[in-house]
Amino acid sequence: MRFLSKALVITWKDALSEMRTKEVLSSVVVFALLVIVIFNFAFGASQEKMLLVAPGILWVTFTFAGMLSINRAFIPEKEQGCLEGLMVCPISREAIYIGKMLGSLLFMLIVEAIALPIFTFLFNLPVLSLQLVVVTVLATLGFVAVGTLFSALAVNTKAREMVLPILFLPIVVPLIISAVKASELALSRESWATLASWLGIMGAFDVIFLVVSFLVFAFVIEE
Repeated sequence: MRFLSKALVITWKDALSEMRTKEVLSSVVVFALLVIVIFNFAFGASQEKMLLVAPGILWVTFTFAGMLSINRAFIPEKEQGCLEGLMVCPISREAIYIGKMLGSLLFMLIVEAIALPIFTFLFNLPVLSLQLVVVTVLATLGFVAVGTLFSALAVNTKAREMVLPILFLPIVVPLIISAVKASELALSRESWATLASWLGIMGAFDVIFLVVSFLVFAFVIEE
């Protein structure tokens, strides 16, 4: 319980800082909505065509919006000279990782909660379904689990805005592909049994990379 409470303090610190500045959420939400609107004008044709391209549009939006959010996970501490102070606090490196990951997860879920109704309105598709919500949460969890680790790795480099996508995106390609395929089935109102294989892939990805990231974070943040 003490471990979790310390991790939640990190999450609360990030949430409180974001509520004061609105630096991450405002930019990410605007970006996500802009991408959705642009794609709506580009593919605003028949319902059948929209059903084919909608899963890809949805996860292109979430992927690049998520990149903007995760890229800022450790930058405020680095720019303000607080990263070393965070590391000398009487908490484990793993608690820092969990706290930062939960903060990024919270921010991404808020962005997705705003974007999905807009997506539903513009594309006239059944996006707000339980199946798609489950797919989104599973994919987002794996996304932030890996992204938080690579954000900590990239923050100490000079070209961190370029390093993070280069290192991070190849790792999450299987997760994004699975999310697109599962979203396509969910939008087509397929059964849970049909989605099971893709949900299993995303669940396995989440567990594996969450555990690996948790174990290696202490070594990454020290570099």
